[in-house]
Amino acid sequence: MRVVSGKNKGIPLKAVPGNSTRPTTDKVKEAIFNMIGPYFQGGEGLDLFAGSGGLGIEALSRGLDLVIFVDRDGKAIHTIKENLSICKLDSRAEVYRNDADRALKALQKREKRFDYIFLDPPYKKQQLEKMLTFIDEAGLLKEEGVIVCEHGSEISLPEAVSRFQQVKHEKYGIIAVSIYSLQIGTED
Repeated sequence: MRVVSGKNKGIPLKAVPGNSTRPTTDKVKEAIFNMIGPYFQGGEGLDLFAGSGGLGIEALSRGLDLVIFVDRDGKAIHTIKENLSICKLDSRAEVYRNDADRALKALQKREKRFDYIFLDPPYKKQQLEKMLTFIDEAGLLKEEGVIVCEHGSEISLPEAVSRFQQVKHEKYGIIAVSIYSLQIGTED
């Protein structure tokens, strides 16, 4: 596992010890960023269920200004901090140990809005539709923003959830990626 592209290209990333997390493969990471970027001129991201921090670190390497990393596992938080340090990205990151639902509510209270939101929950406990609905109702995604959902390929997410429209969907073996953006013309 490594940073695939950008300023930190080639830097190896540590995995979370044990088998409680499932890191996004370099192949899938490259595919995700080819769909949404591949590079950015600033912006802010949220890496929910961050695990080792691979997706958020990739986004920082490719030009995002700031990424907020959230995971509820203490080992994951330690690994994210290590990986940010290895990549010298500490100053462009915030790392929080929290449950996903509580983190989203806390971000809503802070009135945070993101250009990119990465959702990669444990496949067995996915509640992506519920999360997408909350993200919309809380106004956490900027108007031109994008949400990346990584999920098991056997899971079929709807074309539309709340005001979000699925704009891309790809399968990579047992993994699928669904990308959502706000539907045009549905804002108040």
